[in-house]
Amino acid sequence: MDRHATAVWKGTLKEGAGTLDTQSSALKSLPYSFKGRFEDESGKSGTNPEELLAAAHAGCFAMQLSHFLAENGTPAEKLDAKAVVTLVPGTGITGSAVTLVGTVPGISAEKFKELADKAKAECPVSRALGAIKVSLDAKLA
Repeated sequence: MDRHATAVWKGTLKEGAGTLDTQSSALKSLPYSFKGRFEDESGKSGTNPEELLAAAHAGCFAMQLSHFLAENGTPAEKLDAKAVVTLVPGTGITGSAVTLVGTVPGISAEKFKELADKAKAECPVSRALGAIKVSLDAKLA
């Protein structure tokens, strides 16, 4: 299964700007810029590759864990996953830290942690991020 996205960039790195489009049209002419990537911590000046990577990681992890929980006979009511991707200018992306709060009736904290760790290791985006540190802090609500 292939998915695609398109980036169009015009101008120099610092003065230029670009737009992102995805196959699903979930992102359509979404602006991104140097400021949005390296200067604006608020995120109000547009998206950036790290934010999109964080969204992909959080989403993939939550889906993978939901599968493992259902297989265990303890389907989740809610999985609230957040990924924070760290970019160090001049070095690159150094990590993705996932935090998770799960509402999962009938599961022990130990089993939940075991399945969350398994999802972290086996979600396709975590695997793709093998060159960086991927961490997980998972707890039940």
